[in-house]
Amino acid sequence: MYTVYVLISQKNGDVYVGSTENIENRLSLHNKGRVRSTKAYRPWELLEIRTCTTRSEAVRLELFLKTGQQKEMLRKRYMAT
Repeated sequence: MYTVYVLISQKNGDVYVGSTENIENRLSLHNKGRVRSTKAYRPWELLEIRTCTTRSEAVRLELFLKTGQQKEMLRKRYMAT
């Protein structure tokens, strides 16, 4: 199983979308500063996970959620809560 996840930076409210087979390990890497693109914005909070049966399905969903319009919708959804 593959997981597409949405994180929010507790530092500045940025939203990050990624995919992985091991969500616990990946979140740990983000919060330890071992992911270059998210290192400066830690700590990260897990907001949402979606499971996919194949890697290709997960990558398609991840890329869709990373589009500007979808990412902005995610940001607005979670900033309101």
